[in-house]
Amino acid sequence: MRSPFSSSRTPSQHGHGDRESRHSSGWQHLQKFLTSNEGLRILDIGPTSAVNINYVTSLGHSIYMANLVDEAAKPEWKLAAEDDDSPQFDAAKFIDTNLNFQDRKFDVVTFWDTADYLPSQLLQPVLARIYDAMKPGGLMLTFFHAKAIGAEIRFSRYHLTPTNAVEIQRIGNHPLLNTYSNRQIEQLLQAFSGYKFFLAKDNLSEVIATR
Repeated sequence: MRSPFSSSRTPSQHGHGDRESRHSSGWQHLQKFLTSNEGLRILDIGPTSAVNINYVTSLGHSIYMANLVDEAAKPEWKLAAEDDDSPQFDAAKFIDTNLNFQDRKFDVVTFWDTADYLPSQLLQPVLARIYDAMKPGGLMLTFFHAKAIGAEIRFSRYHLTPTNAVEIQRIGNHPLLNTYSNRQIEQLLQAFSGYKFFLAKDNLSEVIATR
C-alpha cells in the first residue's frame, strides 16, 4: 500500500527535522471553507508555525495559537500525588491559563493530533473548553492515531499549504499517550452536532467535527 507521506527537503524551523508532505482529505475539506469565507477566526492548536500564520492571514482571516502539548508537560499543572497512581492534573488552572480567549469565538479549530499527546485528565476538559469557544457551525479538524507504530507517531508541527496536503515536521519527544478506535473518537466528540471521517492510508484517522 502506498504511503500518504512523500519526502520533502523543505528547510526546517528551529533546527528540527525536514518536513514530510501528507495528503489530507480533512485539510482539503477545511481549506474550501477557509477560501470561500471572509474574516474568519482560526484557533491553531500546536507548536507555533509561521507558515500557518502567513497562510491564514493571507486569506484575510485572524489566527490564535496555543501549544497545549508542550504546556501539559510542564510540572506546574501536576498536583501532589497521594499514592503511586498516575499523575493528577489541575485541569481548571491549565485551561484558565492556556485557553483564556477573552470571549473570542472561533470559526475554525485545527486540533491536529493533540488528543494523542495530552494526558487523559486534561483532554476532555480541553475539548469542552474549545467547544464552548467555537461558533455554531464552526469546524474542527482533528487527527487520531489508531496504532502506536511507525515514525509517524513522533510529536509534530503541522504546516498548512495551499494544496490538498499538509507538511508534517517531526520536532519533539513527547510520548504518544492515547490511540483511538472510531467508536472512541465518536465518544470524545459527542458534544458536537456532527462529524465526518476521512479515509487515510496509514494509522492516522482524520475527522472534521461541526459545532
